[in-house]
Amino acid sequence: MRTLYMSKSGTQIIHPATDEIASLLTSPNGLLWVDFSNEDPPGISMILSRVFQFHPLAIDDALQQSHIPKIDDWVEYLYIVLHPIEYLPEQADPVQIHELDVFLGHNFLVTHHEDPIHLIDLAWEHCQRDERYVRGGVDYLFYKICDAIVASYLPIAEEIDDQIDAVEDQIFNGANQQILADIFRTKRSALKLRRVLAPQREVFNRMARDDYPVIDRSSRVYFRDIYDQLVLTHEIVENIRDLAGGTLDTYLSVVNNRMNEIMKTLTMITTIFMPASFLAGFFGMNFFATYYPMVEWTSPLSFLINLALMVSIPAGILLWIRRKGWV
Repeated sequence: MRTLYMSKSGTQIIHPATDEIASLLTSPNGLLWVDFSNEDPPGISMILSRVFQFHPLAIDDALQQSHIPKIDDWVEYLYIVLHPIEYLPEQADPVQIHELDVFLGHNFLVTHHEDPIHLIDLAWEHCQRDERYVRGGVDYLFYKICDAIVASYLPIAEEIDDQIDAVEDQIFNGANQQILADIFRTKRSALKLRRVLAPQREVFNRMARDDYPVIDRSSRVYFRDIYDQLVLTHEIVENIRDLAGGTLDTYLSVVNNRMNEIMKTLTMITTIFMPASFLAGFFGMNFFATYYPMVEWTSPLSFLINLALMVSIPAGILLWIRRKGWV
């Protein structure tokens, strides 16, 4: 747990005592931000219920960490669920989704997350160095956090798009099982990103258009800007998902074409050597012997004629196939 209090005059109080938080909440001219990261759930529940007096249902939702992006209006505050994303290309599942639970009030911001979130740490550092983060009010501070989260989606989508391009180049160089695994990996990443963007887009649409007491009317334009970014990113992700599906179709087409080429080559080889195999099998039967009356079949002339047929017939078939343009 870490706490930051900023007054209108610029006074900072970092990590005040727990019993001081309640008195700071009553100050209308300050901004209080409390961030919980991997904290003991009973301790969080006690602070949220006794100090902030949040509703038990909202507290349970914040501690369960299993919700899609949403927004709940509790009149005195908003409960918002956001999903920051981290892209780790070296892992089997590169798209790592974190849950960020936010309580937004008139003069306070409470954030809760089980996993460390780099963007929250950056915003925390910026608040202590740049007064503009807190001078605009708690809704502006929340906007800056949301803007950083949403801005991180587009580079992730571009990395997934680059992965698809790389896989497409590998397909034409040689299809194998690893390429197929990479295709499903990128497709799964695009689907996970889409599942986050779709509901989160509706969250910011409501924040930009609905009338919430804790969000100033002048601040709605900021959330409308975030909504526009999400709409654009969602369209890009939809295109990436279609590209991933097209890449899979391309892979299957390349595999089928190469299989057809292999079967075509094997068929031509079989066709070319079939007459030679027939002649070898026919003249190698046991009823041809060196005694009368079939002595001519084993004479040197018969051998030369048979050898000429075994060479000329496959050569003629090969020339005929080339003339047809099959090879």
